[in-house]
Amino acid sequence: MKNFLILFFLASFGISTYGQNSFEEPLRIIAIGAHPDDTDQQMGGTAALFAKMGHKVKFVSVTNGDAGHFNKGGGHLTKIRRAEAKEAAKRLGIETYTVLDNHDGELLPTLDIRHQIIREIRNWNADIVITHRPVDYHPDHRNTGILVQDAAYLVIVPNITPNTKPLEKNPVFLYLEDDFEKPYPFQPDIAVDITSVFDLKMDAHDAHTSQMYEWLPWVDKELSEVPENIKERKEWLTDRWTLDISSQVRKALKKWYGEDRGEEIKYAEAFEICEYGKQPTEAEILRLFPMLNNKKQ
Repeated sequence: MKNFLILFFLASFGISTYGQNSFEEPLRIIAIGAHPDDTDQQMGGTAALFAKMGHKVKFVSVTNGDAGHFNKGGGHLTKIRRAEAKEAAKRLGIETYTVLDNHDGELLPTLDIRHQIIREIRNWNADIVITHRPVDYHPDHRNTGILVQDAAYLVIVPNITPNTKPLEKNPVFLYLEDDFEKPYPFQPDIAVDITSVFDLKMDAHDAHTSQMYEWLPWVDKELSEVPENIKERKEWLTDRWTLDISSQVRKALKKWYGEDRGEEIKYAEAFEICEYGKQPTEAEILRLFPMLNNKKQ
């Protein structure tokens, strides 16, 4: 009753309570990647911002990551990667990081895994669902994108995956940024300033020791360059992940933050609106991404 009276008083004077987490239901965001570090790489900063604002974020890895190493594998590697994902979630301040038990490098868009995705989205009661575009160098990334696309309408259909309650509304589905050009390049419909939480994003990357300091440098023939000293290693990782903002993402930043601030932003993450699921208006995007309204971020 007390909160209602406060809301009534503020509304009567035209004062908005938007973004005041004590007065409204938190947003529920689920990011679904192929491997137990994909979502951290592409939206760790945005996830940290959502969490700081009191919203609920869940990361899901569709595979268990059991092939992502040069001298470790199978159940042993899965155990390592689950622990790394759990630690990364802790560092970002998000709710949870679920690693499903599908083999790395063997993912196909099967009916069984589609049911898994539908359950994850429904059980989280998601407002926003974020995943890979179905165009990517890695078949697991492509197939994760297809699986989430296939779930985009079915999450509201009662007779599909009937052992979970269907959603009452279709979420907004978004794609993570990539640099692939065919059949068309990534379109940054939404761009988020993550400068204030970039260190948190790097902390989450640092938690994925088997990937950031072992597997990925091995793939890139840079394993010998990884420092042994913990502080130097973290600095090396930060330098490795400090990427230039593309002209299209910079344009989107200026749209959402204004010309002056948009030009000054150092680190950003961008998202493309999927053609499936709810198609948000600009006002709805501002509601779903309240950090875009926070000029003091």
